[in-house]
Amino acid sequence: MKPLLAAVFLVSNLMPAPVPAAEPEGEWHMAARDYGNTRFSPLGEITPANLPKLSLAFTFSTGVLRGHEAAPVVADNTMFIVTPYPNLVYALDLTKPGAPQKWKFDPKPAASSQGVACCDVVNRGVVYSDGKLFFNTLDMNTIALDARTGKELWRTKLGSIEKGETMTMAPIVVKGKVLVGNSGGELGVRGWLTALDAATGKIAWRAWSTGPDKDVLIGPAFKPFYAQDRGKDLGTRSWPGDGWKIGGGTVWGFITYDPETDLVYYGTGNPGPWNPEQRPGDNKWTSGIFARKPDTGEAVWYYQWSPHDLHDYDGVNENVLAEIPIKGRQRKVILHPDRNGYLYVLDRASGQVLSATPYAAITTSTRVDLETGKLVYNPAKDPTAGKTVRDICPASSGAKDWQPSSWSPRTKLLYLPMQNICQDAQTFETSYISGTPYVGASLEQYAGPGGHRGEFAAWDPVAQKKVWSIKENFPVWSGALATAGDVVFYGTMDGWFKGLDAKTGKLLWQYKVGSGIIGQPVSYRGPDGKQYVAVLSGIGGWAGTIVSGEIDPRDGTGANGMVNLTKDLPQYTAKGGMLYVFALP
Repeated sequence: MKPLLAAVFLVSNLMPAPVPAAEPEGEWHMAARDYGNTRFSPLGEITPANLPKLSLAFTFSTGVLRGHEAAPVVADNTMFIVTPYPNLVYALDLTKPGAPQKWKFDPKPAASSQGVACCDVVNRGVVYSDGKLFFNTLDMNTIALDARTGKELWRTKLGSIEKGETMTMAPIVVKGKVLVGNSGGELGVRGWLTALDAATGKIAWRAWSTGPDKDVLIGPAFKPFYAQDRGKDLGTRSWPGDGWKIGGGTVWGFITYDPETDLVYYGTGNPGPWNPEQRPGDNKWTSGIFARKPDTGEAVWYYQWSPHDLHDYDGVNENVLAEIPIKGRQRKVILHPDRNGYLYVLDRASGQVLSATPYAAITTSTRVDLETGKLVYNPAKDPTAGKTVRDICPASSGAKDWQPSSWSPRTKLLYLPMQNICQDAQTFETSYISGTPYVGASLEQYAGPGGHRGEFAAWDPVAQKKVWSIKENFPVWSGALATAGDVVFYGTMDGWFKGLDAKTGKLLWQYKVGSGIIGQPVSYRGPDGKQYVAVLSGIGGWAGTIVSGEIDPRDGTGANGMVNLTKDLPQYTAKGGMLYVFALP
């Protein structure tokens, strides 16, 4: 390398990564609102004092009657929403009374993609960036639209529904790249995270979740904190034979970006099949968290929440960035409430586990060893072929599934939408056939200790305990929203949208909507200067598919055992697809 070029290269590598410009405080550009996945709105007009006066401002029907898990997005006085399959995108004009439709885009996804979607045909949201909208379709396309007109700018096909792949996650845009991942771990899909050029849609890089180091983009910069994650080609050697080729590890949760470390963080899904006896080993790099450089995809560190995942706990739950005091000094951390029942606090630069505290009833493990970072399993609950293992807590749906928490930098609390579910499980040998279920387990899920099936809680990560909690009849499958007015919002599967005092948990307001809420609430400032709160209703998802998919409640094993848990849900809610927006008078 020439001296001048070498000097330029050295300086460019010492310079800090450019910090992305923050969107206006009254807008909401991505599902989590910010790169830190906080889901915190800096708007404070709505407070505990005036919250009881909150009233309906307008509604909008999506025309789709499946599970609505998306977050509305707001930019340039326009609200954008995406529906479950057929993944219609709407733009609503917020400058006009009732927010009429500006445009509608129909991507026309392949109808057959519905047949390979594991847990309803959901979509978790769009992302707005630099005048463009980006979203995924169930049939494995990422699409860019002109946000002003709805015109398609590019479309990139990223996988194959014939192999069982689908896409349900909300993209994120980091440094000119659109980051997306696949779903389908229950069908023997091999997981990946892919970066697309935001201008052209061309693939910039792809990082696989299993396989040799070159596929996983593991190189000299990879320095995991724990010994068990170090070694060459662990993505193949921790699997039997070629099991890694159909081993899951899909990437369908939310992606976090930290401009200070210039790292993206994301979780990987469960290994396949669910029957763990067919895949001895740790099954790298599934059910864990990766930290990667967004420019190249190069892996920097990794930590595995659930090695050799025994209970389909995955690892895709959100990773929230926060700064909290630990042992007398401020630490920049990741807060991660995992499905395995532990609330993890990780150092975001190294991946070291600083604490891991149970936040729900757990029978499947006894602790997380902070010296080794390893989850210590309870062998009495290990699935064994030919045997029914009872009282597995949390169930496979976890102490908390994909539904995202929110973090308030004001209260220093993490607000957790949770479930209280256990299960009985039987496992059996299964064979892989491309595009068909590859599970090897039969489950029946049911209410956990206390008999309630859901909970909404405020968690103090410094004291490592719940500050307050509210029990709910059904799993709380909606996202959480915290605001600068010290109010927190969430929805219930039986159709209540609730507002609480963020400090005390006191219920101050609730509104009954037409269908169960499993969407992600957001808050924005309208063109009139007022603060609004918006949420999509429309029952579905794994927990609500008994309604959206019209499953016979007499088969408790339906929807991977969820039907047994929610067999009474059709008595409380009905199909729907409606946007609700609220404001003070």
